[in-house]
Amino acid sequence: MSQSKTVQGMKARYNRISTANQKLERQLAKANEGDTLYNDVISGSVPFGERPQAIKLMYAIANNEVDYITVSSIDRLGRNLLDVLNTVNYFTNNGVNLMVENLGITSLVDGKPNSTFKLIVSVMANVAEMERETMLERQKEGIAIAKAKGTYKGRVRGSVEDTKDFLAKHKTVIKYLKQGNSIRLTAEAAKVSPATVQKVKKALTDIQTIA
Repeated sequence: MSQSKTVQGMKARYNRISTANQKLERQLAKANEGDTLYNDVISGSVPFGERPQAIKLMYAIANNEVDYITVSSIDRLGRNLLDVLNTVNYFTNNGVNLMVENLGITSLVDGKPNSTFKLIVSVMANVAEMERETMLERQKEGIAIAKAKGTYKGRVRGSVEDTKDFLAKHKTVIKYLKQGNSIRLTAEAAKVSPATVQKVKKALTDIQTIA
């Protein structure tokens, strides 16, 4: 769904629903006068940086067109906790003040980081890290069991297929690069490190060379 109105100023509101059968009215009813609306109709499993309206929002931020964003709840900003944290960090690093309505707090107060918001984000980060460690531990256990049964097959590193798998994970980076964006802007917009963008560029060159 496209932006429904144009804004005077630098305020925006991001909304997301999973299907067209769901209603945006509840989220839209809370929009402030003059908000630019970015409304995505897309599954919550899609990373924030790969959603059409979210991409437009990040471009607007990169171009200093938005400095205040409202969301109904923080889970609107990503497919999982880590994605949400990356999105929040992207906003913060670009000087954007984020208002989370169901928490009733903003990320900045008088232009300075809100300590309460930082505490909440810190707790979320710790939970995300614990979830990641648990996932890796289960993965290791699964591999060990598969090896014991003789059914584990490791992937051959450096193969063409392996490179394609890597590129498939970074479609957003590829999209920004093909649009002629710099490594820095691509990294900011796709919420990855410049090193990752450079790896993607090299992988694209390798694939083209092999082809």
